[in-house]
Amino acid sequence: MIQEMDEALRQLLLRELPIKNNEVDIAFEQPKREWSARLNRPTLSIFLYDIREHLKMRGSHQWTVERRPDGTALQRRPPVKIKLSYMITAWATNSEDEHNLLSRTLMAFYRQPIIPPELLPESLQDQPSPVELEVSREDTAHKPVDVWTVLDNDLRPSITLMVTMTADPYRPIVTPLVRTRELRLGQLAATGQELIDNAAPDVFWTIGGTVHTSKPLADLQLTLVEQGRSIQLKDDGRFTIERLRAGDYTLEIQTNQQKPTRHKLTVPAPDYDLNV
Repeated sequence: MIQEMDEALRQLLLRELPIKNNEVDIAFEQPKREWSARLNRPTLSIFLYDIREHLKMRGSHQWTVERRPDGTALQRRPPVKIKLSYMITAWATNSEDEHNLLSRTLMAFYRQPIIPPELLPESLQDQPSPVELEVSREDTAHKPVDVWTVLDNDLRPSITLMVTMTADPYRPIVTPLVRTRELRLGQLAATGQELIDNAAPDVFWTIGGTVHTSKPLADLQLTLVEQGRSIQLKDDGRFTIERLRAGDYTLEIQTNQQKPTRHKLTVPAPDYDLNV
């Protein structure tokens, strides 16, 4: 993941500076003293010094559920936002060339607030949102003097680049669809773990199904006949009916002013899908 993002940054700078005929090297190694001593031509150092989750962009922790035609549900955990922080420095034989290279780099990132999708490698093409780029912010996470002390090298001017990308470390889970939920009300046994058998607990069911029809779903009206209760139909044709006792029920479906149709529901049952 990180090495792919490094390559995307390389391709962006090659195109936007631009760099032709290998006139400038792009390196991702730590800019230590022994490293800089080996340089023999202008080099742009892009040093990754910090990796952390972007908490302000974490969003909801709710799982997403995709209901599939085969009666299963595909559940996904939301991905996480990762912030990669880079320190960019220029290395040349004189400060004028270094400042020129830094200026070109800074302007390139200002022109490109995101990494163009065509520059992302195949492994990063499924990003749900653009890969954002931020440069030279005041609230950077490092202190230059501390960084250069650790690297055992001389203090140099640098550009701080923050890259925000999406990472999905979770595998989706396939489970059966939950169509019936049972609720038991009664007196607990002394253990507090189960109901007393002879206390005749009240049992209620919640059922869920889907209306399959070629008609516009917005025109359908659902009514549970035995209770005279209107049932809400969602945009994808799903419905839920709560607080039902075991037994047979009638669901009436009407569209506009046409004659309503009635469908038998048995609670509990394996499924409650209806074809209209």
